[in-house]
Amino acid sequence: MTAIDLSTRVPLRLPTATATFAIGIAGYLGVNLSPYMITAAQTGLDIDVLAASWLVTATLLLTAVTGLAIAPLCAGGHRRMVARTGLAIAALGFTTAALVPALILPALLVGGAGAGGAVAASGAALAAFRNPDRVAGFNGLANRGVITIVLAVIPLIGLAPIDVFGALALFSILGLLVSAWLPAAPVIDPQAGAAVAEAMPIDVPSTGAVRLSPARSRTVTIAGFSLLVVFALWAVSEDSLWAMAGIMGAEQTGLTPEGLGLALSGATAGGLIGSVLLMIVGSRLGRAVPLAVLLLAGGVLKIVEGFTTDPTAFIVVFIAWNTVYAIAFMYFVSTSAALDADGRWSGPLLAVYLVGSALTPVIGAALVGTLGFQGFAVALGIASFVLAVPASAIALLSTRLERAATTEETPVSYTHLRAHET
Repeated sequence: MTAIDLSTRVPLRLPTATATFAIGIAGYLGVNLSPYMITAAQTGLDIDVLAASWLVTATLLLTAVTGLAIAPLCAGGHRRMVARTGLAIAALGFTTAALVPALILPALLVGGAGAGGAVAASGAALAAFRNPDRVAGFNGLANRGVITIVLAVIPLIGLAPIDVFGALALFSILGLLVSAWLPAAPVIDPQAGAAVAEAMPIDVPSTGAVRLSPARSRTVTIAGFSLLVVFALWAVSEDSLWAMAGIMGAEQTGLTPEGLGLALSGATAGGLIGSVLLMIVGSRLGRAVPLAVLLLAGGVLKIVEGFTTDPTAFIVVFIAWNTVYAIAFMYFVSTSAALDADGRWSGPLLAVYLVGSALTPVIGAALVGTLGFQGFAVALGIASFVLAVPASAIALLSTRLERAATTEETPVSYTHLRAHET
């Protein structure tokens, strides 16, 4: 079905960027703070690390499931409502967990479910902007920059429930405060456009043209669902190595805890560099070739990591792999955004990633136990090689759709038209 695009994709401006990135950070913050959340849950509930880990895993899975369930709403006129409701629930849940230790378990689950609304809404909003590649770069830079600071500051304050869960609540509240700037879905149903044609007049552009979004063909739908599957499998492959890095480095190379900290910090810095590079390059190289090259390079680096015995080399390869991972992640985001301007695929994309990443500690440990470190690394590398084929094909399609959407114009004469805004 072809839908009328009454507002088209919007340029990236400070208010809309602030809202989109801030809400995304609030939704994803639990993933980044999961080690601290485990410690805080242990302290608050007086439970062992395994029980605390399962609680945090359940929280993240609720974020993912909720995000997937309500993502369709974010592709329509309910995006801001979803964001506000989710952030309000998240703020309530995490505030309760911070202040009432006896209610940490149910409060975290409530907060995790609320965060799913923020993940879905912010992901869908990314599709509303022009130049998805550059926007994905800005989003990655903002996310990693803020997370780097938060990860450094919270341990200095403390890892008690009020510190860790309070930080989650604070970012949810900040996202709620700027939610009014979240860009609305630009694509509406043709019947809706006809319904408002006799309503309040607005100025029609001198060209008298209304841009049309690409038809929601079966090909696009198949590509969108395929992208979600590929992204979930890729998430499992990538985050399994991240989860096992400490154990692999220690047993395989004698990596010290200090060395692991250096590797993790360097990996974060690599992600920041990758974000800047993508912002500079934008869409000049397309998406298909860069994404294919990145997945192939990531596969090679994962295999090399499995056969590295020197701790310094292990750190260098780890940082290089994570830099490649960060850039590939942003290309996946831009691909999903370009497939559909209303965020039909970028909305659930980040939630899908959470489903995969939440289970990686268990999956990674099982693969290492079965295959050993070298077999584990080879399996992850092969996964990247295989996934590069469908990923690049979908990326190529997204580029073609984006170009078609920005060049195709249909002359229409309207005397009365009202912009759709929720």
